[in-house]
Amino acid sequence: MNWIDNFVRPKIRSILGTKPTIAENLWVKDPESGEMVFYRDLEANQWVVPNSGYHMKIKPVDRLKTFLDDGAYELVPVPSAPADPLKFRAQKRYVDQLKENRAKTGYDDSVIVATGKLFARPVTVAVQDFDFLAGSLGMAAGQAIITGLETAAARKTPFVLFVASGGARMQEGVLSLMQMPRTTVAVLRLREAGLPFFVVLTNPTTGGVTASYAMLGDVHLAEPGAVIGFAGARVIEQTIREKLPKGFQRSEYLLEHGMVDMVVHRHNLRSTIGSLAAILTKADAPEALTSAMSPSVVRGTSLRDAAVAAEGDDADLGAMPAAAHAE
Repeated sequence: MNWIDNFVRPKIRSILGTKPTIAENLWVKDPESGEMVFYRDLEANQWVVPNSGYHMKIKPVDRLKTFLDDGAYELVPVPSAPADPLKFRAQKRYVDQLKENRAKTGYDDSVIVATGKLFARPVTVAVQDFDFLAGSLGMAAGQAIITGLETAAARKTPFVLFVASGGARMQEGVLSLMQMPRTTVAVLRLREAGLPFFVVLTNPTTGGVTASYAMLGDVHLAEPGAVIGFAGARVIEQTIREKLPKGFQRSEYLLEHGMVDMVVHRHNLRSTIGSLAAILTKADAPEALTSAMSPSVVRGTSLRDAAVAAEGDDADLGAMPAAAHAE
């Protein structure tokens, strides 16, 4: 960029009172390969870098639009929580941090809940937004998770949770940690209702959420290359004074060691979860799900094995969609 772009054009816009428009030459750098990718191409590809396959962060609204039928959804109202129960102060006041993040994301907190349809069947979805205070778990986020689970139970729908979090919210102290057992109880109530709970672990999923609802799903799916763990790798290395294996805490490493059931490309999450939901609810598979998924897109436990593991030995294999049998 030269001085004309940096100074002259903004000055002219300020004089004329016109708002700057988004430039058509915006490029995004791939963190993995260093490749520069046109942002419109990334947006059209669900924020997955075409060449390297690197999964970048995706906004909750984009996640819902690409996951649900016709991109249609309805937000579920979530009860409000105290804004600053501990009167926390650091370099910035907690209330000021909340205001900034609400203005930046457009949401009240780090979790939003929505209802919609997945292959013509009702489903309840919750999405954790890492851009809101690193997706941290506080009282409002915990209540949103609980509201999503209770909504799924009341409407008798599967519940899908897209997790992205840095852990518990330190500004709320023990009140944040309390959300771990609260959400766990809500998960158990959904299980008692006989409804499936699908967890999609995205980059990153760390801290207290991995000690509660993020690891309590019936089936755990992870996006490729996602960092998943409790403590950070550097903290672990400093504690045990050993070098960790290559790829430690990445979704592929966890798949090899039995911590997740599948590593699924973002493009195939919709069809994979749609198939699993049909299996676990013993519903006829929609025509769009009757073909098997490509092994290059879905790695790990097959749909058939995942259903048996989620439901137990009494799973009705005869009622499974063709996609599950094909694997």
